[in-house]
Amino acid sequence: MDIELKRPVFTNEDCIAILGDLIAINSTNDHEITVAKYLQKLLKENGIDAKVLRYSDTRADLLAEIGSGSPVLGISGHMDVVDAGDPTEWTSNPFELTERDGRLYGRGAADMKSGLAAMVIALIEIKHNRLLKKGTIRLMATFGEEVGEEGSQKIAEMGLMDDVDALVIGEPSGYDPAFSHKGSLDIRLTSKGQSAHSSMPEDGKNAIDPLIEILHAANHHFRDSAVENELLGPLTFHTTIFKGGNQVNSIPATAEAEINARTIPNFTNQQVIADLQKLVDQQNDAGAQVKLEAYMTQDAVETTGKSRLMELIQRVGSEFRGAPIKPGVIPAVTDASNLLRGKDESFPFAIWGPTGDGVHQVDEYVEKDLYLNFIKMYITVFTQYLTAQKD
Repeated sequence: MDIELKRPVFTNEDCIAILGDLIAINSTNDHEITVAKYLQKLLKENGIDAKVLRYSDTRADLLAEIGSGSPVLGISGHMDVVDAGDPTEWTSNPFELTERDGRLYGRGAADMKSGLAAMVIALIEIKHNRLLKKGTIRLMATFGEEVGEEGSQKIAEMGLMDDVDALVIGEPSGYDPAFSHKGSLDIRLTSKGQSAHSSMPEDGKNAIDPLIEILHAANHHFRDSAVENELLGPLTFHTTIFKGGNQVNSIPATAEAEINARTIPNFTNQQVIADLQKLVDQQNDAGAQVKLEAYMTQDAVETTGKSRLMELIQRVGSEFRGAPIKPGVIPAVTDASNLLRGKDESFPFAIWGPTGDGVHQVDEYVEKDLYLNFIKMYITVFTQYLTAQKD
Protein backbone atom coordinates (compact mmCIF):
# COMPACT_ATOMS: atom_id res chain seq x y z
CA MET A 1 0.00 0.00 0.00
CA ASP A 2 3.05 2.28 0.37
CA ILE A 3 3.26 4.73 -2.54
CA GLU A 4 6.65 4.52 -4.19
CA LEU A 5 7.97 7.92 -5.24
CA LYS A 6 9.34 7.94 -8.78
CA ARG A 7 11.06 11.28 -8.30
CA PRO A 8 11.73 11.77 -4.58
CA VAL A 9 12.72 15.29 -3.59
CA PHE A 10 14.36 14.36 -0.29
CA THR A 11 16.66 11.63 0.91
CA ASN A 12 16.39 10.28 4.46
CA GLU A 13 19.36 12.46 5.35
CA ASP A 14 17.53 15.51 3.96
CA CYS A 15 14.46 14.70 6.07
CA ILE A 16 16.58 14.47 9.21
CA ALA A 17 18.35 17.72 8.32
CA ILE A 18 15.01 19.52 7.99
CA LEU A 19 13.96 18.28 11.41
CA GLY A 20 17.34 19.41 12.73
CA ASP A 21 16.77 22.90 11.33
CA LEU A 22 13.42 23.10 13.11
CA ILE A 23 14.84 21.85 16.41
CA ALA A 24 17.56 24.51 16.20
CA ILE A 25 14.88 27.24 16.24
CA ASN A 26 14.11 27.93 19.88
CA SER A 27 10.36 28.43 19.70
CA THR A 28 9.72 27.96 23.41
CA ASN A 29 6.19 29.33 23.84
CA ASP A 30 7.06 32.08 21.33
CA HIS A 31 9.05 32.93 18.19
CA GLU A 32 6.95 30.65 15.98
CA ILE A 33 7.30 33.20 13.20
CA THR A 34 10.88 32.00 12.69
CA VAL A 35 9.61 28.45 12.19
CA ALA A 36 6.88 29.72 9.87
CA LYS A 37 9.34 31.63 7.71
CA TYR A 38 11.67 28.64 7.49
CA LEU A 39 8.80 26.40 6.35
CA GLN A 40 7.51 29.08 3.97
CA LYS A 41 10.95 29.22 2.30
CA LEU A 42 11.20 25.43 2.11
CA LEU A 43 7.75 25.16 0.55
CA LYS A 44 8.39 28.00 -1.91
CA GLU A 45 11.64 26.38 -3.06
CA ASN A 46 9.54 23.38 -3.97
CA GLY A 47 6.75 25.16 -5.82
CA ILE A 48 4.23 25.61 -3.03
CA ASP A 49 3.03 29.06 -1.96
CA ALA A 50 2.60 29.54 1.76
CA LYS A 51 1.26 32.47 3.76
CA VAL A 52 2.72 33.57 7.07
CA LEU A 53 -0.26 34.87 9.05
CA ARG A 54 1.55 37.28 11.32
CA TYR A 55 0.03 38.41 14.61
CA SER A 56 3.02 40.05 16.27
CA ASP A 57 6.75 40.44 15.75
CA THR A 58 7.31 36.90 16.99
CA ARG A 59 4.05 34.99 16.57
CA ALA A 60 2.40 33.66 13.44
CA ASP A 61 0.44 30.83 11.88
CA LEU A 62 1.35 29.31 8.50
CA LEU A 63 -1.08 28.34 5.76
CA ALA A 64 -0.27 26.35 2.60
CA GLU A 65 -2.31 24.34 0.07
CA ILE A 66 -1.84 21.99 -2.82
CA GLY A 67 -4.53 20.80 -5.21
CA SER A 68 -7.88 22.49 -5.70
CA GLY A 69 -11.54 22.10 -4.97
CA SER A 70 -13.24 19.59 -2.75
CA PRO A 71 -12.87 17.44 -0.81
CA VAL A 72 -10.48 19.28 1.51
CA LEU A 73 -8.18 17.38 3.86
CA GLY A 74 -6.82 19.52 6.68
CA ILE A 75 -3.45 18.68 8.22
CA SER A 76 -2.14 20.56 11.22
CA GLY A 77 0.70 20.82 13.69
CA HIS A 78 2.00 23.40 16.12
CA MET A 79 5.31 25.24 15.88
CA ASP A 80 5.97 26.03 19.55
CA VAL A 81 7.66 23.84 22.13
CA VAL A 82 7.74 23.78 25.91
CA ASP A 83 10.68 25.05 27.91
CA ALA A 84 13.72 22.77 27.86
CA GLY A 85 14.41 23.40 31.54
CA ASP A 86 18.01 23.20 32.74
CA PRO A 87 20.08 22.35 29.64
CA THR A 88 22.79 20.83 31.82
CA GLU A 89 20.37 18.03 32.70
CA TRP A 90 20.21 17.02 29.04
CA THR A 91 22.63 14.48 27.64
CA SER A 92 23.04 16.73 24.59
CA ASN A 93 22.09 20.29 23.58
CA PRO A 94 18.25 20.41 23.56
CA PHE A 95 18.32 22.72 20.53
CA GLU A 96 20.67 20.64 18.45
CA LEU A 97 19.24 17.46 16.93
CA THR A 98 21.44 14.59 18.09
CA GLU A 99 21.22 10.99 16.93
CA ARG A 100 21.96 8.16 19.36
CA ASP A 101 20.98 4.51 19.04
CA GLY A 102 18.31 5.09 16.42
CA ARG A 103 16.77 8.02 18.28
CA LEU A 104 16.73 11.71 17.38
CA TYR A 105 17.04 13.87 20.50
CA GLY A 106 16.04 17.52 20.95
CA ARG A 107 13.35 19.74 22.41
CA GLY A 108 10.29 19.28 20.22
CA ALA A 109 11.64 16.15 18.54
CA ALA A 110 8.45 14.31 19.48
CA ASP A 111 6.13 17.18 20.45
CA MET A 112 5.82 17.98 17.69
CA LYS A 113 8.35 19.23 15.19
CA SER A 114 8.83 15.73 13.78
CA GLY A 115 5.11 15.50 12.99
CA LEU A 116 5.13 18.98 11.48
CA ALA A 117 8.26 18.28 9.43
CA ALA A 118 6.80 14.98 8.19
CA MET A 119 3.62 16.73 7.04
CA VAL A 120 5.51 19.46 5.20
CA ILE A 121 7.83 16.97 3.52
CA ALA A 122 4.85 14.80 2.54
CA LEU A 123 3.12 17.84 1.05
CA ILE A 124 6.19 18.64 -1.06
CA GLU A 125 6.62 15.05 -2.24
CA ILE A 126 2.94 14.77 -3.19
CA LYS A 127 3.16 18.02 -5.16
CA HIS A 128 6.45 17.17 -6.90
CA ASN A 129 5.37 13.65 -7.84
CA ARG A 130 1.91 14.78 -8.99
CA LEU A 131 0.18 12.30 -6.74
CA LEU A 132 -2.84 14.43 -5.90
CA LYS A 133 -5.46 13.72 -8.55
CA LYS A 134 -8.37 15.25 -6.72
CA GLY A 135 -9.19 17.66 -3.92
CA THR A 136 -7.09 19.90 -1.68
CA ILE A 137 -4.63 19.36 1.14
CA ARG A 138 -4.51 22.35 3.48
CA LEU A 139 -1.62 22.71 5.91
CA MET A 140 -2.39 24.79 9.00
CA ALA A 141 0.67 25.24 11.25
CA THR A 142 -0.17 27.01 14.48
CA PHE A 143 1.46 29.08 17.19
CA GLY A 144 0.86 28.92 20.92
CA GLU A 145 -0.56 25.42 21.19
CA GLU A 146 1.35 24.66 24.38
CA VAL A 147 -0.13 27.69 26.16
CA GLY A 148 -3.67 28.68 25.27
CA GLU A 149 -4.02 27.39 21.69
CA GLU A 150 -4.40 30.93 20.39
CA GLY A 151 -3.05 30.08 16.94
CA SER A 152 -5.68 27.44 16.19
CA GLN A 153 -8.36 29.75 17.56
CA LYS A 154 -7.38 32.35 14.97
CA ILE A 155 -7.36 29.71 12.23
CA ALA A 156 -10.90 28.72 13.19
CA GLU A 157 -12.07 32.34 13.44
CA MET A 158 -10.83 32.98 9.90
CA GLY A 159 -13.12 30.22 8.63
CA LEU A 160 -10.25 28.09 7.39
CA MET A 161 -11.91 24.95 8.78
CA ASP A 162 -15.35 25.66 7.36
CA ASP A 163 -14.85 23.70 4.14
CA VAL A 164 -12.52 21.06 5.58
CA ASP A 165 -13.93 17.55 5.21
CA ALA A 166 -11.40 15.67 7.38
CA LEU A 167 -8.54 16.58 9.71
CA VAL A 168 -5.26 14.98 10.75
CA ILE A 169 -3.26 16.54 13.60
CA GLY A 170 0.33 15.27 13.76
CA GLU A 171 0.67 15.23 17.56
CA PRO A 172 2.78 12.36 18.93
CA SER A 173 0.73 9.17 18.98
CA GLY A 174 2.96 6.56 17.42
CA TYR A 175 1.36 4.11 15.05
CA ASP A 176 -1.86 4.02 17.10
CA PRO A 177 -4.05 7.04 16.22
CA ALA A 178 -6.45 8.83 18.55
CA PHE A 179 -9.87 10.26 17.78
CA SER A 180 -10.92 11.97 21.05
CA HIS A 181 -9.32 13.78 23.97
CA LYS A 182 -10.16 15.57 27.19
CA GLY A 183 -10.63 19.31 27.43
CA SER A 184 -8.50 21.67 29.51
CA LEU A 185 -9.60 24.51 31.75
CA ASP A 186 -7.41 26.99 33.65
CA ILE A 187 -9.05 29.04 36.40
CA ARG A 188 -7.65 31.74 38.67
CA LEU A 189 -9.26 32.55 42.04
CA THR A 190 -8.25 35.90 43.54
CA SER A 191 -9.13 36.70 47.14
CA LYS A 192 -8.98 40.13 48.80
CA GLY A 193 -8.85 40.61 52.55
CA GLN A 194 -7.46 43.12 55.04
CA SER A 195 -3.96 43.03 56.48
CA ALA A 196 -3.40 43.17 60.22
CA HIS A 197 -0.89 42.10 62.83
CA SER A 198 -1.33 38.40 63.53
CA SER A 199 -1.70 39.15 67.25
CA MET A 200 -4.84 41.17 66.42
CA PRO A 201 -6.50 39.18 63.62
CA GLU A 202 -9.86 40.78 64.42
CA ASP A 203 -8.54 43.99 62.83
CA GLY A 204 -8.06 42.28 59.49
CA LYS A 205 -9.56 39.69 57.17
CA ASN A 206 -7.53 36.67 56.12
CA ALA A 207 -7.61 36.36 52.32
CA ILE A 208 -6.39 32.77 52.43
CA ASP A 209 -9.25 31.38 54.50
CA PRO A 210 -12.05 31.58 51.89
CA LEU A 211 -9.80 30.07 49.25
CA ILE A 212 -9.10 27.10 51.50
CA GLU A 213 -12.84 26.61 52.04
CA ILE A 214 -13.59 26.86 48.31
CA LEU A 215 -10.80 24.50 47.25
CA HIS A 216 -11.65 21.95 49.94
CA ALA A 217 -15.29 21.88 48.87
CA ALA A 218 -14.31 21.84 45.18
CA ASN A 219 -11.98 18.88 45.62
CA HIS A 220 -14.81 16.82 47.09
CA HIS A 221 -17.38 18.03 44.57
CA PHE A 222 -15.36 17.30 41.45
CA ARG A 223 -13.26 14.35 42.57
CA ASP A 224 -16.17 12.50 44.15
CA SER A 225 -18.37 12.95 41.10
CA ALA A 226 -19.73 9.74 39.64
CA VAL A 227 -19.80 11.25 36.15
CA GLU A 228 -17.41 9.52 33.79
CA ASN A 229 -16.94 9.25 30.06
CA GLU A 230 -16.88 5.74 28.67
CA LEU A 231 -13.66 6.37 26.73
CA LEU A 232 -12.01 9.33 28.47
CA GLY A 233 -12.73 8.42 32.08
CA PRO A 234 -13.44 10.96 34.84
CA LEU A 235 -12.87 14.68 35.01
CA THR A 236 -9.74 15.66 36.92
CA PHE A 237 -9.47 18.79 39.09
CA HIS A 238 -6.27 20.05 40.72
CA THR A 239 -5.02 23.24 42.33
CA THR A 240 -1.56 23.68 40.83
CA ILE A 241 -0.54 27.15 42.10
CA PHE A 242 -1.27 28.77 45.47
CA LYS A 243 0.02 32.14 46.67
CA GLY A 244 -0.83 34.15 49.75
CA GLY A 245 0.72 36.41 52.33
CA ASN A 246 4.20 37.88 52.57
CA GLN A 247 5.09 37.70 56.26
CA VAL A 248 4.45 35.01 58.84
CA ASN A 249 3.17 37.37 61.55
CA SER A 250 0.82 39.35 59.27
CA ILE A 251 -2.74 38.51 58.27
CA PRO A 252 -2.62 38.20 54.44
CA ALA A 253 -4.53 40.83 52.49
CA THR A 254 -4.38 38.94 49.19
CA ALA A 255 -4.27 35.32 48.08
CA GLU A 256 -4.47 33.58 44.75
CA ALA A 257 -5.01 30.03 43.54
CA GLU A 258 -4.81 28.59 40.05
CA ILE A 259 -6.60 25.42 39.02
CA ASN A 260 -6.37 23.08 36.07
CA ALA A 261 -9.27 20.80 35.23
CA ARG A 262 -9.23 18.17 32.50
CA THR A 263 -12.80 17.95 31.33
CA ILE A 264 -14.95 15.40 29.55
CA PRO A 265 -17.91 15.82 27.16
CA ASN A 266 -20.41 14.94 29.88
CA PHE A 267 -18.80 17.28 32.45
CA THR A 268 -17.98 20.32 30.37
CA ASN A 269 -15.80 23.36 30.95
CA GLN A 270 -18.85 25.56 31.40
CA GLN A 271 -20.33 23.19 33.96
CA VAL A 272 -17.09 23.18 35.96
CA ILE A 273 -17.01 26.99 35.90
CA ALA A 274 -20.66 27.22 36.98
CA ASP A 275 -20.24 24.71 39.81
CA LEU A 276 -17.09 26.41 41.09
CA GLN A 277 -18.77 29.83 40.88
CA LYS A 278 -21.49 28.58 43.24
CA LEU A 279 -18.84 27.72 45.82
CA VAL A 280 -17.26 31.14 45.35
CA ASP A 281 -20.66 32.81 45.75
CA GLN A 282 -21.23 30.98 49.05
CA GLN A 283 -18.02 32.44 50.46
CA ASN A 284 -18.76 35.90 49.08
CA ASP A 285 -22.23 35.80 50.63
CA ALA A 286 -20.46 35.20 53.95
CA GLY A 287 -18.28 38.29 53.52
CA ALA A 288 -15.36 37.13 51.38
CA GLN A 289 -14.16 38.94 48.26
CA VAL A 290 -13.20 36.22 45.81
CA LYS A 291 -13.14 36.61 42.04
CA LEU A 292 -13.19 33.71 39.57
CA GLU A 293 -11.50 34.07 36.18
CA ALA A 294 -11.44 31.27 33.59
CA TYR A 295 -8.49 32.44 31.53
CA MET A 296 -8.05 29.38 29.29
CA THR A 297 -10.82 27.06 28.21
CA GLN A 298 -10.49 24.33 25.61
CA ASP A 299 -13.33 21.89 25.15
CA ALA A 300 -13.05 18.13 25.07
CA VAL A 301 -13.09 16.55 21.62
CA GLU A 302 -15.31 13.52 21.06
CA THR A 303 -15.62 11.83 17.69
CA THR A 304 -16.66 8.27 16.95
CA GLY A 305 -13.40 7.25 15.29
CA LYS A 306 -15.49 5.46 12.69
CA SER A 307 -14.59 6.93 9.33
CA ARG A 308 -12.93 5.98 6.09
CA LEU A 309 -9.99 8.15 7.12
CA MET A 310 -9.44 6.08 10.26
CA GLU A 311 -9.88 2.82 8.32
CA LEU A 312 -7.20 3.94 5.87
CA ILE A 313 -4.85 4.97 8.68
CA GLN A 314 -5.33 1.56 10.28
CA ARG A 315 -4.56 -0.29 7.06
CA VAL A 316 -1.50 1.77 6.20
CA GLY A 317 -0.21 1.95 9.77
CA SER A 318 -0.60 -1.79 10.29
CA GLU A 319 1.37 -2.49 7.13
CA PHE A 320 4.28 -0.32 8.27
CA ARG A 321 4.19 -1.58 11.84
CA GLY A 322 3.84 -5.20 10.85
CA ALA A 323 1.08 -5.61 13.41
CA PRO A 324 -2.47 -4.31 13.89
CA ILE A 325 -2.89 -0.77 15.19
CA LYS A 326 -5.74 0.30 17.45
CA PRO A 327 -7.38 3.74 17.51
CA GLY A 328 -7.94 5.18 20.96
CA VAL A 329 -8.13 8.36 23.03
CA ILE A 330 -5.60 10.61 24.78
CA PRO A 331 -5.86 12.73 27.96
CA ALA A 332 -3.90 15.71 26.59
CA VAL A 333 -5.60 18.57 24.78
CA THR A 334 -4.77 19.52 21.16
CA ASP A 335 -5.61 22.24 18.65
CA ALA A 336 -8.63 20.12 17.70
CA SER A 337 -10.50 21.84 20.55
CA ASN A 338 -10.62 24.91 18.34
CA LEU A 339 -10.39 23.40 14.88
CA LEU A 340 -13.31 21.01 15.33
CA ARG A 341 -15.75 23.50 16.81
CA GLY A 342 -19.01 23.22 14.89
CA LYS A 343 -18.19 19.72 13.59
CA ASP A 344 -20.27 16.75 14.73
CA GLU A 345 -19.02 13.52 16.28
CA SER A 346 -19.00 11.73 12.92
CA PHE A 347 -16.41 14.15 11.49
CA PRO A 348 -13.35 12.23 10.16
CA PHE A 349 -10.54 13.12 12.56
CA ALA A 350 -7.27 11.57 13.69
CA ILE A 351 -4.42 12.52 15.98
CA TRP A 352 -1.54 10.68 14.34
CA GLY A 353 2.13 11.51 14.42
CA PRO A 354 5.62 10.20 15.22
CA THR A 355 6.67 9.91 18.83
CA GLY A 356 9.37 8.73 21.18
CA ASP A 357 9.82 9.48 24.86
CA GLY A 358 10.53 12.43 27.14
CA VAL A 359 7.71 14.64 25.89
CA HIS A 360 7.86 17.81 28.05
CA GLN A 361 10.86 16.26 29.83
CA VAL A 362 14.63 16.23 29.44
CA ASP A 363 16.17 14.12 26.65
CA GLU A 364 13.05 14.21 24.51
CA TYR A 365 13.43 12.11 21.39
CA VAL A 366 11.62 10.70 18.38
CA GLU A 367 12.34 7.28 16.95
CA LYS A 368 14.27 7.87 13.73
CA ASP A 369 12.64 5.06 11.74
CA LEU A 370 9.20 6.06 12.96
CA TYR A 371 9.74 9.65 11.82
CA LEU A 372 10.84 8.51 8.35
CA ASN A 373 7.96 6.02 8.17
CA PHE A 374 5.44 8.72 9.00
CA ILE A 375 6.54 10.72 5.98
CA LYS A 376 5.74 7.71 3.78
CA MET A 377 2.50 6.98 5.64
CA TYR A 378 1.34 10.58 5.33
CA ILE A 379 2.02 10.56 1.59
CA THR A 380 0.00 7.37 1.21
CA VAL A 381 -2.92 8.27 3.47
CA PHE A 382 -3.31 11.86 2.28
CA THR A 383 -3.37 10.98 -1.42
CA GLN A 384 -5.41 7.79 -1.17
CA TYR A 385 -7.99 9.39 1.10
CA LEU A 386 -8.70 12.21 -1.34
CA THR A 387 -8.48 10.04 -4.45
CA ALA A 388 -11.12 7.64 -3.20
CA GLN A 389 -13.54 10.34 -2.03
CA LYS A 390 -16.83 10.51 -3.88
CA ASP A 391 -17.85 13.77 -5.54
